[in-house]
Amino acid sequence: MAKCIVAILLLAIVAGPALAQNPKGANNPLVDEYARKKKEAEEIDKQYNAVRKNVDVQTTPTRVDPWQNMRGTDDAKAKR
Repeated sequence: MAKCIVAILLLAIVAGPALAQNPKGANNPLVDEYARKKKEAEEIDKQYNAVRKNVDVQTTPTRVDPWQNMRGTDDAKAKR
């Protein structure tokens, strides 16, 4: 019984400094970084959805012909 108590005390003495490195109130830096990235992603999603609501589908222009100024006024196939 005495050996068991001495072994438990030695383990407690050895484990004490290891537990002291991370007090219960402190957060892990990786957890903080994950929470920060998640918050940033949510903020970006909110901004994206706000912009998407403001854009009206019908106000977007239809297809534009970039060559319209290069063509002549009459492009009939019969003139060829």
